[in-house]
Amino acid sequence: MWRQEVFGPVWSVSSFNTEEEALEQANETEFGLGSMVISENRKAAEEFGKKIDSGMVYINEITKADHRLPFGGVKNSGYGRDNTHFGIQTFANVQTYWVN
Repeated sequence: MWRQEVFGPVWSVSSFNTEEEALEQANETEFGLGSMVISENRKAAEEFGKKIDSGMVYINEITKADHRLPFGGVKNSGYGRDNTHFGIQTFANVQTYWVN
């Protein structure tokens, strides 16, 4: 599972000894749709989450889609975002029209 992009009600769990090792494990995948950081120390979890190379990072919450939030990944998990104004911009074909 660590080398595939898995969908469904699945949770991959891995052990680590240091925060640096955990971050390395989180970022070594070629995918990056969604990530979760679960911790009793919310501030530390938020700082850790900022270092994860993922399109979506949830702190003390399950990874989920919500129409009010941009949805999408990085790396081989996609390009651009669905939902919100970011999603509209992703699918827009803007024309420049200049008259002098």
